Amino acid sequence: MEIIVCVKRVPLTQEVDLEINPQKTDIRRDMLAYSINEWDNYAVEEAIVLKEKHGGNVVAVTVGTEEDEEVLRRSLAMGADKAIRVDPGNLLPDSFGIAKILAQVIRGMPHDVVLTGVQADDLNEGSVGTMLAELLDLAHAAVVTGVTAEGEEATVRVELEGGVEEVSRIKLPALLCIQTGINEPRYVSIMGIRKAAKKELNVVKIEDLSLSRNDLSPMTTVEELFLPPETEGAQFLEGDPATVAEEILRILKEKGVKK
Repeated sequence: MEIIVCVKRVPLTQEVDLEINPQKTDIRRDMLAYSINEWDNYAVEEAIVLKEKHGGNVVAVTVGTEEDEEVLRRSLAMGADKAIRVDPGNLLPDSFGIAKILAQVIRGMPHDVVLTGVQADDLNEGSVGTMLAELLDLAHAAVVTGVTAEGEEATVRVELEGGVEEVSRIKLPALLCIQTGINEPRYVSIMGIRKAAKKELNVVKIEDLSLSRNDLSPMTTVEELFLPPETEGAQFLEGDPATVAEEILRILKEKGVKK
């Protein structure tokens, strides 16, 4: 089974005070630590599990600078066989551009299954995987919480709203957007990462992909990024239910809410 897994290096923003850059188009990233995107980490583990069950090869792919090779080395240390980094040069592609770049790379490679994370920690758009599937003309499933491959088909479990799950069969080749919790990503040691340095990591220039600048021109543009305004906080109402209900109605009327 030939498996391709798409990964991304993202900033860790959960426990830091974020600042907006002077252009107001992004957060300041120069002082942030980076790691593999959480959803992608589960996707890599699922790729390795499928390889261990069915044989074959796993290729990890990312779009980014030399610093982004960190997540490829991690993927290799987890068990991927090869890695590819696409160098975008001075281009700043949006999600659609990233999907086009990945599609152009993957078209020239054998693939039975393409895996992505459901979304990325930084932008939370959740769009690259499904757009990539359309560009590659692959059957696809999103928010996948279970995969069982059987010959030319796979049984996938998909998380729906309200805690409901759906089980369906999908023909291979297919693209699956992996949800967190599908597995338990294996621990990667420093020694493992050092050993992974001996595995193949290829760099592809964006100019070698036969994509024009028009192909990669952003479909979306960030006009302004801003932190949510500070508020006075929550107001707690005390008293019996009737008193609280009357107070809520009074507040709503003061805010201009009509029946």
